[in-house]
Amino acid sequence: MAIQQTISPVDGSVYVERELADPARVEATLARAVAAQRAWRETPLGQRARYCSAMVDAIVARRDALAEELTWQMGRPIAAGGGEIGGFEERARGMIGLAEAALAPVELPGKPGFTRYITREPLGVSFIVAPWNFPFMTAVNAIVPALMAGNAVILKHSAQTPLCAERLQEAFDAAGLPDGVFQHLHLSHAATEALIRDPRVDHVSFTGSVGGGEMVERNAAGRFIATGLELGGKDPAYVRADADLDAAVDGVMDGAFFNSGQSCCGIERIYVHHDLYDAFVERAVAWVRALKLGNPTDPATTLGPVVKPAAADFVRGQVEEAVAAGARAWIDPGDYPLSRPGSAYLAPQVLTGVDHSMRVMREESFGPVVGIMAVEDDDEAIRLMNDSDFGLTAAVFTRDITVGEALARRLEAGTVFTNRCDYLDPELAWTGVKQSGRGCSLSRLGYETLTRPKSFHLKH
Repeated sequence: MAIQQTISPVDGSVYVERELADPARVEATLARAVAAQRAWRETPLGQRARYCSAMVDAIVARRDALAEELTWQMGRPIAAGGGEIGGFEERARGMIGLAEAALAPVELPGKPGFTRYITREPLGVSFIVAPWNFPFMTAVNAIVPALMAGNAVILKHSAQTPLCAERLQEAFDAAGLPDGVFQHLHLSHAATEALIRDPRVDHVSFTGSVGGGEMVERNAAGRFIATGLELGGKDPAYVRADADLDAAVDGVMDGAFFNSGQSCCGIERIYVHHDLYDAFVERAVAWVRALKLGNPTDPATTLGPVVKPAAADFVRGQVEEAVAAGARAWIDPGDYPLSRPGSAYLAPQVLTGVDHSMRVMREESFGPVVGIMAVEDDDEAIRLMNDSDFGLTAAVFTRDITVGEALARRLEAGTVFTNRCDYLDPELAWTGVKQSGRGCSLSRLGYETLTRPKSFHLKH
């Protein structure tokens, strides 16, 4: 019997232990999903919406308890935990509301003697592999639209946040969802790969690392099934000379340090016009120094630990290399007694004197660190922002929205912002370019990856 342990970053204790599914359980889960989907695809859309809405109601009703569990599983400060449930609700209800229009048949112009139209058919069984950093919000991006489209769902959640899968199961069960339409499994890496290869799985949604996305592609190769891969980023922000400085500092720094920097669309690189550079750095450093690193169960804590000591040490290594290469570190780690090598608690850091030869400006950090560079003009900013292997989001801060939109068109990213960052609007497509992945979730377009077109060409 293989056991999965969740080590809490709060205190290093074993917070959850779960038995990993054996081949017999995986087989039974797959068989139930296939059988349940045959009936589910015939369930009227309005009834699907009622089940999904009732699930959301059940999750929202447990907001405080779920926030506390999140804190212990992945370290987010308890004061911010409830916000994830709010985001979960917004995305879920948004996708439920978009379903009718997104799934409606495509009607074609009349042609004498013929009836022609295109329907959107469910794929079958969707296997969703969800991450720990925003465990409810990322999972719901795929779960609700997959179900609304008529697919059955099997969820494999991160070993760091297994309770999220169980709470979703409980919420669907409380909603009365038919047995087998939504199921979850705690799986080893090998079992996850085997499930992707199983011919009864018709769609895979994965959110995680580039290496994890490569794993999905290897195991899905030759099966010709749909895969959605959201693989992270090294997202940039540009602060133009005409930006509202205070608003830019607040927006960019929150985008960089919320969730201890553990957001795929968090800001990891900042480019500031030289006219504002000194003032921006001064205010940004003051903003970061006001953060309180501490035990995330304390409501006064504003910066919690990262997910595990190895993740903290990875960021420490990036910072140390940058400083050795000439960068300036503005924050003294000695001011944060909890931050020490081998600990998940990590002092925040702001770096200047950085360039793109440094790992901290190229590799995804996924921690509370950001590099800031001065630029001469818009063209230099755009060149540096696009000089990345990733392309998930990018943000421009400016008072001139016309110029901001024009610059956004030149950015190589799936989502571009002006005067905000680090946010998913469920009515907009969530997608990336380059190593940030492929496919699309959210919005009406997100339903296209969860269905296949079927053409009807009826001669009278």
